[in-house]
Amino acid sequence: MRATREAYGDALVELGSERENVVVLEADLAKSTYSIKFKEAFPKRFIECGVAEANMMGVAAGLAASNMIAYTGSFAIFATGRAFEQVRNTIAYASLNVKICPSHGGVTVGEDGGSHQSIEDVALMRVIPNMRVVVPADYIQARAAIKAAADIEGPVFIRTGRSKVPTIFDDGYVFDINKAPLMREGSDVTIMANGIMLAKALEAADLLLTEGIEAEIINVHTIKPLDEATIIASLKKTGAAVTAEEHSVIGGLGGAIAELAASKTAVPIEMVGIKDIFGTSGSEGELLEHFDLTKESIVRAAKEVIVRKA
Repeated sequence: MRATREAYGDALVELGSERENVVVLEADLAKSTYSIKFKEAFPKRFIECGVAEANMMGVAAGLAASNMIAYTGSFAIFATGRAFEQVRNTIAYASLNVKICPSHGGVTVGEDGGSHQSIEDVALMRVIPNMRVVVPADYIQARAAIKAAADIEGPVFIRTGRSKVPTIFDDGYVFDINKAPLMREGSDVTIMANGIMLAKALEAADLLLTEGIEAEIINVHTIKPLDEATIIASLKKTGAAVTAEEHSVIGGLGGAIAELAASKTAVPIEMVGIKDIFGTSGSEGELLEHFDLTKESIVRAAKEVIVRKA
């Protein structure tokens, strides 16, 4: 069990050793985002911008325009909300080489409450042209994605989380932003998940199998661009889909899959996610139960969508 935000600090240190043009910017949250590891290893390439995310994005854009690869940290709600206009107009409009890698995505921030729980960040970033959007599922995938982003020309958004999550992938895992890994084959329903919900989707598949339901699991770690070929092939095979995400069902993974499916197939879809309400304070476990972000919710959604199959 390790938090995906821990991967951010470790990946940055590796990148700092490999590339002299990697710089890291932070908004006074280096200990929380783990960018402090880069600060300690490469202090001359670390810029503390203070509690000023919008300004930080502008500085990052300037560095990227000077042939640097700029990684920016903060909490997800602030990196995408406070700095939206700068991300859109200053970074993405010019397709600059800035990697926006905030932590504390979703509701598992915990007791900090709704003001610090980011349930809209994926939607905000997905709608911006030129932006790639990634939500890793575990420490290994997060570290690989953050490192791989350095080879991708242009802006990339990678969301990490505060809480510790199960390790799913092994050390040999290779991240490919264009390929959604098929985690488990099945014939009755396709379950697509990312972030902390991938582990729960795999557990849900085990529960469904005890009732004779074979679920196909796809890890859609990259919401933009979608691996359309893998997803459409699976939807045509199973005829039903469930999406599972720690984000609003509006504009995130569920929305992206629904838009794709509507144009390519006619399969029914059920979405497990946060239903257009703000977060609230509670422990991680209490919040996951409160928002129905559980393996049982995925099982229930799978059964409901199978009934709707043509």
